Amino acid sequence: MGNAFTFLMLPPQIALTRQWAKRLADCVPGMNLVLAEDQAAAEAAIASADAAFGTLPPELLAKAGRLRWLQAPQAAPPAGYYYPQLVAHALTVTNFREIYNDHISAHILAFVLAFARGFHVFIPQQLRRVWAKPPEDQGVVPLPGSIALIVGLGGIGNETARLLAAFGVRVIAVDARRTDKPEHVAELHQPEALDSLLPRADFVILTVPHTPATEGFFNRSKFRLMKPTAFFINIGRGMTTKLDDLVAALDAKQIAGAALDVYEQEPLPPEHPLWGMPNVLLTPHMAGYGPHLNDRRLQIIEDNCKAFAEGRPLRNIVDKSNWF
Repeated sequence: MGNAFTFLMLPPQIALTRQWAKRLADCVPGMNLVLAEDQAAAEAAIASADAAFGTLPPELLAKAGRLRWLQAPQAAPPAGYYYPQLVAHALTVTNFREIYNDHISAHILAFVLAFARGFHVFIPQQLRRVWAKPPEDQGVVPLPGSIALIVGLGGIGNETARLLAAFGVRVIAVDARRTDKPEHVAELHQPEALDSLLPRADFVILTVPHTPATEGFFNRSKFRLMKPTAFFINIGRGMTTKLDDLVAALDAKQIAGAALDVYEQEPLPPEHPLWGMPNVLLTPHMAGYGPHLNDRRLQIIEDNCKAFAEGRPLRNIVDKSNWF
């Protein structure tokens, strides 16, 4: 039997969060669940809340006398979620990371295979009803013996590395937190080694979140270090990559192509030059789409509610100063 506590579900509410509230109330003994339908209800409840789910604006945080844990509503909430007062506060924040590993790694693999087999060339030809074959020794990237550089070896990056290794790709990686090298990763480095690794890679894959350290970090200087035969893939966060610099690198043929699921501006404006580039693959920020996501989200909330009641460590604790 855990300790009694008040868990506040912050507005706005939708049918899904109301369903979650009913399930959580039934499965977490001793928890007083408050479902705030509007800002007024949240203001009335925040002073006595021990924990909360959702987006907590500064004016509510200032009235939170007992709050010790906040469950963020996304794996990587939009910029501004971790404002200075929240970062400085003693409460713990958790998020929904790890729930997209299988879906996003499959999306990355689709990009890699498309480039390796020339689909970025053949799909536009299909739309024009053009039958044109390259010489048989051109237009294919042999995966055995190629090198993929994964920037960010978290859950998504690690699962991507496992899948790529199964195709014979040599995987090298950089990560700011991870120190244990998985068996399917040939080399694991600190982020400071990135510039020295870029010239070696046939595929450069970004899975990093948007943090103060990664905002705009992939810019023209990084693209200049890549091989002219290399492909760039970003499924992390759009704000990590300078799109004008990517366009310039593609125009200058400093890299062979790019695949993006995330962008500095979303939706990507219809007049943006990336839309018309023949060596670019674009998807509309949906790499994480797939079944079971809401079940996985609810499971994390439930696990953390039970852990909070019993004084056990929470899942997916965030480094608030780094937003992830």
